[in-house]
Amino acid sequence: MKIKSLLVLFLSLTFLGVQAQIDEDDYTTEIIWGLTKNTNSGLLGGGIFKLARRQKDNVFTTYGIEIVNVKHPKENRYPSPSGTYFTWGKQNFLYSIRGNYGKEKLLFKKAPQQGVQISGLIAAGPTIGVIAPYYILSNGEYEQYDPQKHQSIGSVQGSGKLFQGLGESNIRLGLNAKAGLSFEFGSFKNNIAGVEIGVSLEAFPKKVIIIPTQDNQAVFTALYFSMYWGTRK
Repeated sequence: MKIKSLLVLFLSLTFLGVQAQIDEDDYTTEIIWGLTKNTNSGLLGGGIFKLARRQKDNVFTTYGIEIVNVKHPKENRYPSPSGTYFTWGKQNFLYSIRGNYGKEKLLFKKAPQQGVQISGLIAAGPTIGVIAPYYILSNGEYEQYDPQKHQSIGSVQGSGKLFQGLGESNIRLGLNAKAGLSFEFGSFKNNIAGVEIGVSLEAFPKKVIIIPTQDNQAVFTALYFSMYWGTRK
């Protein structure tokens, strides 16, 4: 009788475990948002948004948008007499608005409501490059940095105002691609939290002038790190 009871208990627990795994996988859509940093950005690179739909058991189709600030590798910030910081030699900002379409495959599933889930992903799509003039305060006036006019770092009294020059931006179209690994640590079925690491590539038809006195690029490669949160249903 004791063996029979143990057998019934074992079968019951096994059924509940299988049912929990089925429930854990019973979702078709993920909505994710987060923050990203890369080797071409400052402390905070930008923001991300992604919608993922299940295509089959372990494969999702993804649609994403990223807004990222791309910096020149030679950028250095200096304090100014006005108390602000400025980047000497910088003429333009580059903001990349990236749309991408991709695939994400589950490599290791986490146990129900615990553990780590690992996915591999690839994505690519168009980029809208927003090239905005970088303003400095020189001789009491705000103006875009000009290497012919501003030949001495002492001619700069401060940086421009927040978002100054954004309305004078030029648009340049390009392409982007990335590949990476996603590590999900969420402890609840419908909530998502994790990190993503990988490599990215972005290309424009011609060089984007950020610092005119340095070598500028048309192709940008980077390592990236993202923190994300989200929900699934």
